[in-house]
Amino acid sequence: MTMDTKNGSGRTTGRGIGLAAVRGLALALVSLPGAVLCFCLSLVSIALIPIGVGIVTTPYVLTGVRAFANARRVLAAEWGGVRIPPAYRPLPEDANPWARTFGMLRDPATWRDLRWLPVDMTAGFVTALLPAVLLLYPLEGFALAIGLWRVFPDGYWYGFVPVTGQASAFGAAALGLVLLFLAHFLTPRLLGVHFRLTRAVLAGDQGELADRVRVLTETRRDAVDTSAAELRRIERDLHDGAQARLVAVGMDLGTIEALLDKDPARAKELIAQARKSSVEALTELRELVRGIHPPVLAERGLGDAVRALALRLPVATEVSVDLPGRAEAPVESAAYFAVSEVLTNAVKHSGADRIWVDLHRADGMLRATVTDNGKGGAVIGAGSGLAGVERRLGTFDGVLAVSSPAGGPTMVTMEIPCA
Repeated sequence: MTMDTKNGSGRTTGRGIGLAAVRGLALALVSLPGAVLCFCLSLVSIALIPIGVGIVTTPYVLTGVRAFANARRVLAAEWGGVRIPPAYRPLPEDANPWARTFGMLRDPATWRDLRWLPVDMTAGFVTALLPAVLLLYPLEGFALAIGLWRVFPDGYWYGFVPVTGQASAFGAAALGLVLLFLAHFLTPRLLGVHFRLTRAVLAGDQGELADRVRVLTETRRDAVDTSAAELRRIERDLHDGAQARLVAVGMDLGTIEALLDKDPARAKELIAQARKSSVEALTELRELVRGIHPPVLAERGLGDAVRALALRLPVATEVSVDLPGRAEAPVESAAYFAVSEVLTNAVKHSGADRIWVDLHRADGMLRATVTDNGKGGAVIGAGSGLAGVERRLGTFDGVLAVSSPAGGPTMVTMEIPCA
C-alpha cells in the first residue's frame, strides 16, 4: 500500500513538472511575439497622435493591449494561482475618439501595461522558457552519452563540459542527470516566478489605492444606475403589459355580468376573451420574473440555469459544469446574466454553429468561459454588449478577457471572486 502511494505521488509530481514545462513553453511562444507586436503598435500609434492619425488608432491599439494583459491575468490566476486585479478607469460609452484616446492615456493602468510589454518580451520570455529548457536540456546530455557525440568530430560543449569522447559524453550525461534532478524541484517554481514578475509590473502599488477606491466608486455608481434602469424597465413592462391586460380582464368581467341575462352568447365570447387575456398576462408575468431572477437559478443553481438557457438557444450549445457548491446569490445572478449576454452576442453576431460553455470554481474564483466557432472579431468597446458585461462584472471586482482573432474562434472568459 505504501509503495502504491509513493508511485501515485511520483506520477502526480511528474505530470506537474511536465505540465509546468508545457505551459512555460506556450507562454514563451506567445509572450515574445505578442508583446513585441503590442509594444511596436503602441509606440507607432502614440507617435502619430500629433498628426491626427493616432487619435483614431490609439484607442483600438490600447484596447488590444488591455485584452492581451487581461488574458495574461486570467492565465496567471488559472495556472499560477496569482491574482492580478485590473484597475482600468471606465470610459463613457458615447466618448468621441479624442476623449477615448486621452482618457486611456491619462489612466495609470495604461502605462503599467506599456511598461510591462518590454519586461514580458525579455525577462518574462526567459522565465517562461526556463521550465521547458530545464526539463528538455538533460535529454541532449543523455543523447550525447549514447553516441550523439560522434556526430561532432571537433568536439561539442554541453553546458560547461567539453565533449570529445565517450568518457566526456558520460560526464555530459551526469550533468544532464543533475539538471533533471534540479528540474524536479525548480520547474513549477520557475513558472511561478514568471507570474509573480508579471504581477510585480502589472499590479498597482499602494500609492494607487485612491485610484482603486475611485474605480470601485464608479462601478458602484454603474451598479446603482443599472439597478434603477432595471426598475424602470420592470415598471414599464408591468404598466404596458400585464397591468393593461388585467384591467381589460376586469372590464370584460363587468360587461359579462351585465350581459349574462340579456345576451348569453356574447357573454360566452367575452369569457373566452377574458380567459385568453388572463393567460397572456400570466405568461408576461412569468417572463418578467425570469428576466429579474430566473426561478431555476434560485431553485437549482447556476449550472442548471445555464443548461436551461442553452436549451433555448437556436445554436447547438454544450455546457460543462464543475461547481462543488452554490455561490452567493448576487454572484450567481451576475454570472448568469453575464453568460446570457455573451451567448446572445454569440448567437446574433458570430455566425457560429456551435458554442461551448464551461463553468468551474477554483482558488476562490468562479470562472465562466464561452467559446464559439464563429467568425471572430469581437471586441470590448463602447456600444458593444461585452462592455456592459465588463461593467456588470466590475461591480464584483470581476475580470473579463476576450480572445477573438479574425476568422475565429472567439473565447470570452469571465472571472468573479466568490466564497
